[in-house]
Amino acid sequence: MMKKIGIHKLYSQNPIEADRLLWDRETDPVSRRGFLGNVGLISMSTVLGGAIPFAKYMPQGLIPAALAQSDTSFEIPGKEGLVILNDRPINAETPAHLLDDNITPAKHLFIRNNGIPPDILESDYESWELQIEGESCSRPQKIQLKDLKTQFKHHTYQLQIECGGNGRSEFYPPARGNQWTTGAVGCPKWTGVRLLDVLNYVGIKNDAVYVAYEGADKHLSGDPSKRPISRGVPLRKALEQESLIAWSMNGESLPLLHGAPLRMVCSGWPASVSGKWLAKILIRDRVHDGEKMGGKSYRVPCNPVAPGTDVDDANMCIIESMPVKSLITFPKSGINYNINKHMEVRGHAWAGDASVKDVYLSINFGVTWQRTILKKPVNRLAWQHWSLSIDFPKEGYYEIWARAEDNNGQSQPVVLPGWNPRGYLNNACHRIAVNIQT
Repeated sequence: MMKKIGIHKLYSQNPIEADRLLWDRETDPVSRRGFLGNVGLISMSTVLGGAIPFAKYMPQGLIPAALAQSDTSFEIPGKEGLVILNDRPINAETPAHLLDDNITPAKHLFIRNNGIPPDILESDYESWELQIEGESCSRPQKIQLKDLKTQFKHHTYQLQIECGGNGRSEFYPPARGNQWTTGAVGCPKWTGVRLLDVLNYVGIKNDAVYVAYEGADKHLSGDPSKRPISRGVPLRKALEQESLIAWSMNGESLPLLHGAPLRMVCSGWPASVSGKWLAKILIRDRVHDGEKMGGKSYRVPCNPVAPGTDVDDANMCIIESMPVKSLITFPKSGINYNINKHMEVRGHAWAGDASVKDVYLSINFGVTWQRTILKKPVNRLAWQHWSLSIDFPKEGYYEIWARAEDNNGQSQPVVLPGWNPRGYLNNACHRIAVNIQT
């Protein structure tokens, strides 16, 4: 008896073969687009619920957007509608349509944990101690949270954070780790003190190179000598105006799952550098060598490699600024829509340390594009909002693709970008499915 497997697993194993098995689909070996027969087209149209006007442009090995995401949710106190990826530790992402708010509410912010959050009561937050030390720290000391609040100027910024592995599920060959689709991103409003003010207060030696953190979260093994994660950033990133030591999110105390009572926020880089449950800051005279700073963790090949290549650790480079990216947050993928009505499409875009210059939409699998109306960010490193009213030429199944371009001329690819062993930095165009009817 043949063993049945799900469509996501089938595509992850071999997307080209999945096309053939599911839809009897063959594609032009040069263009990598199009159906060379009617059987596959009929099969796919039946499953998707309508004709596909631009079927000849559909790239090979691409799971239809209507089938690409799941609405399966679970309940976590303070959260709504998140999709669980792992429960030890808890990791959960947010479906794209729940990220429609300009400012991401706590209930819709993704969860990325490496260890077990510490046991701490909110009544003990003010006495929480932050230790600052390291080879390049002039005056090592401990500062309580209450003293941070009274001794330093407060700053509030809206800052996006995104897991370096957001989009990992699309890589082939599959990459190890949580299989994020598109929802490991958010842009809340953070309040705290500038990291640079605290660093200057304790003194930065001339040989300083890196600034790192240690959190109070516990290793999954229970071994107190092991750290689940301890990462950092070059001194230049730590000294940016927007790099914060934060105690508040959206005007309220940090939720425990998001680092209460204190966390770092270094926006534009992988969210793993924005350490939660912040207990120690290290001013280093070298590139930080903490847990998940070496090997394949948050590192990609320094030079492009063929998919599936076994890359030596010496040829891996640390991820810094995240790539340009966009997200369609309205409408929800899979909706039915009246052909006689204009469709208002909207979402967000961001670009690591850069800013977004333009966002474009396509309804014909990337053959032609329409420029959206793009708003400026409320501050540096906040995501930007875009919108566009579009019409459809006739009834059928469509995919809306979004493509952003940053101010350095970097643009999202329409297909998966260069492969890497851990499936980082997937910034391929976001796409949703819509069925247009009368």
